Amino acid sequence: MHDDLTTRARTWLAEDPDPETRAELAALLDADDVTELTARFSGTLQFGTAGLRGELGAGPMRMNRAVVIRAAAGLAAYLKGQGHTGGLVVIGYDARHKSADFARDTAAVMTGAGLRAAVLPRPLPTPVLAFAIRHLGAVAGVEVTASHNPPRDNGYKVYLGDGSQIVPPADAEIAAEIAAVGSLNDVPRPDAGWETLDDSVLDAYLARTDAVLAKDSPRTARTVYTAMHGVGKDVLLAAFARAGFPEPVLVAEQAEPDPDFPTVAFPNPEEPGAMDLAFATAREAEPDLVLANDPDADRCAAAVKGTDGDWRMLRGDEVGALLAAHLVRRGATGTFAESIVSSTLLARIAEQAGLPHEETLTGFKWIARVEGLRYGYEEALGYCVDPDGVRDKDGITAALLLAELASGLKEEGRTLLDLLDDLAVAHGLHATDQLSVRVEDLSLIADAMRRLRENPPAELAGLPVTEAEDLTRGTDALPPTDGLRYTLRGARVIVRPSGTEPKLKCYLEVVVPVTARDDLPAARTEAAALLTAIKRDLKAAAGI
Repeated sequence: MHDDLTTRARTWLAEDPDPETRAELAALLDADDVTELTARFSGTLQFGTAGLRGELGAGPMRMNRAVVIRAAAGLAAYLKGQGHTGGLVVIGYDARHKSADFARDTAAVMTGAGLRAAVLPRPLPTPVLAFAIRHLGAVAGVEVTASHNPPRDNGYKVYLGDGSQIVPPADAEIAAEIAAVGSLNDVPRPDAGWETLDDSVLDAYLARTDAVLAKDSPRTARTVYTAMHGVGKDVLLAAFARAGFPEPVLVAEQAEPDPDFPTVAFPNPEEPGAMDLAFATAREAEPDLVLANDPDADRCAAAVKGTDGDWRMLRGDEVGALLAAHLVRRGATGTFAESIVSSTLLARIAEQAGLPHEETLTGFKWIARVEGLRYGYEEALGYCVDPDGVRDKDGITAALLLAELASGLKEEGRTLLDLLDDLAVAHGLHATDQLSVRVEDLSLIADAMRRLRENPPAELAGLPVTEAEDLTRGTDALPPTDGLRYTLRGARVIVRPSGTEPKLKCYLEVVVPVTARDDLPAARTEAAALLTAIKRDLKAAAGI
């Protein structure tokens, strides 16, 4: 077994085009580091509906140039098999380690396969790539990004010609083509022949952002903005300037791209401590709203000053409801959609407005495919407010729409919190929370799911479980997925493994009836207690 491992590693080493990962692997072989070599060569990084995502390093279980070249060759073969010979593939990338290299390798492979390749001019937000696919009439797009993952990670996200991310069966068909790639030495990779786009694509995207806002709407909200060491700053500032908003005050320490993300443990606005610098800036600048993008700027976070005078993050479900209410007030028509792990409040808002509503599986690859979509969101800070322009979540246009909403409320002497109170009185207080467990050993997630399937809880927080669904069987409205859904009296719980991180994620919602604004303090206290108790009981049931 040791000899086989060494043989596989040396075969990989002979084909690896990257001097850095070649040196890394050679050092592991020289040291005869069986543990690390086994971790690198125990399989291959799996290509799925999230594309590829993993830790940078040498070997088939890491993200590196060799893995990316194979992925690009498989994607090219799939596209040609679909009749897209000679079609255009647009490639974007963020500012993470190796992103530019992976983008260039992809362009070379596409060109060598007879397809046309065009690379965005520099590191830009993922929504610009999603826009460019439709704008340029491409047959596919690739975004090199690991979104909000830790600095050591990178990823490879694939879109098809409709501008939305891949879903089954395309993912399995592309994976099969990747598996069929032989020696990298046989994959043509010319040194030139692809196009590097100019700023006209970005200009077209920015012009499209104008469509997000209502004509002559107030543009007075003052904001503090953090790019979270990512690529969002320049595009967001340009969009805000076009729209006529006051220039956002930047969180200087996080304004410029930095692949090491030095001020945060995880570059995700949802993670504890990630917004601390933004809040410190807000205490000095006294804005109306704090806005944040994740590193590839497809997500948007918002924070407001609470009744205690300090700043607090709005939950993704709160922002999702606020944007929906704003669009309804503006007279939006079309379907409002969300993932199953998001708050049921959206359904009530849509119902009251007489608008269609749909639930999908988790991920914008599903939300974006809803027929007649006008607005889609999921609780992980993802919002699609202009599906005709960007058929994916877009943190730039979501920030614009939030600033417009805050401006309109400001003109009325009100805030986002006042609107949330209105929604609670109209539809009941929908309080959500999440239990997220990060693991080193992925078998712990499988064990927890098995326990819950074999012994589903009869009650949580004293609330009887009225229905327990194993979503691997699918439902009338949803295809099969690895998840569990528990319906309780006045509450709902969904448990699923994360598709992009080593986490078990549990999504909790309780609904407390409210008849008047005076009821809200007591309702919030009741909801918080229920959510805490559900977390406690769920952890016990899952053994986590």
